[in-house]
Amino acid sequence: MRVGFSKDIHKLVKGRKLILGGIIIPSEFGEEAHSDGDVLLHAIGEAMLGALALGDLGTHFPDNDPKYKDIDSSKLIVEIMSMINSKHYVINNVDAFISLEAPKLKGYIKDIQSNVARLLRVHTNKVSIKAGTNEKMGPVGEGKAIEAYAIISLKKKLLVR
Repeated sequence: MRVGFSKDIHKLVKGRKLILGGIIIPSEFGEEAHSDGDVLLHAIGEAMLGALALGDLGTHFPDNDPKYKDIDSSKLIVEIMSMINSKHYVINNVDAFISLEAPKLKGYIKDIQSNVARLLRVHTNKVSIKAGTNEKMGPVGEGKAIEAYAIISLKKKLLVR
């Protein structure tokens, strides 16, 4: 069993889509980033890399590489899943938290959970997605940023000989 943890934070700006777990959330503001800015998938992906001591997202997908400009973060998760598979691990479970003042995410959590489970190739009962506000404190609470945290556990595949 291996465990990884990560967090990601992005500034919120007008004119960008708000994307969480690969799902577009209707909002006046979206994440400012080199990629699509999906803080949830970034936190999950980096936790996956961390679980196997493979470094961070910036090492594998540098923000100064034009091929990652505006890339769909789901594609990064697919690449990280290949790395996990090559090391003979599978996802055991993921627990994630999104901190955002507005919009409220209650109506989108199931869709986000389903899409993350699909990307990780696991049942939805292995993916926990939670959301909350920052009670109007700090950049997240002031509506200037969005933050996500993720912890993931991996287990070794049973190899049949």
